[in-house]
Amino acid sequence: MPKQPYAREPDNPTKSCKAKGTSLRVHFKNTRETAKAISGFNLKKAQKFLEDVIQQKQAVPFRRFSGGVGRCAQGNAQGHPQARWPKKSAEVLLDLLTNASSNASVKELDLDKLFIKHIQVNEAPKQRRRTYRAHGRINPYMSSPCHIELFLSERQQAVKRAEPEQKQEEERRPKKVSKKKLAKERRISQARSQARK
Repeated sequence: MPKQPYAREPDNPTKSCKAKGTSLRVHFKNTRETAKAISGFNLKKAQKFLEDVIQQKQAVPFRRFSGGVGRCAQGNAQGHPQARWPKKSAEVLLDLLTNASSNASVKELDLDKLFIKHIQVNEAPKQRRRTYRAHGRINPYMSSPCHIELFLSERQQAVKRAEPEQKQEEERRPKKVSKKKLAKERRISQARSQARK
């Protein structure tokens, strides 16, 4: 099977590192919600969050695939009451983050500055088993594996805002006015001057 490309490439490849897993035997829906919960997190914060999910200290909010998901108090901390603790998904994502951080240390990136810039979970082809039903029938018993890809990037230094003096200079500059608007203003001023006479 040919190697699948990443859905996105980092803006600055020298300051980023990637990790990927294909046809992983974890439920797509649970993994998608877990990945969405850690998107944009700092690397250390994401690892701590996933470890807490495994120990049921923090819950993953289920926002999209929320049918039949119960409510819990830990979900309110994430801003959504429907939440669960998808242990297997958290373990797989934790392994991928460990892989990505190893790739980062090989590229000599600063691990404290890394954050999850891009994370994506896609459905993989279903794997087939069977379950036996009454009256000699057989029904499918499918698994829902997934592909996961992510990359970590170093946070860039924040650029300072322009000084107030520069803003005042910009405000002093005359605004550009279109010819149409100038003509309209002339007509209005002429009409006013004629009305005064």
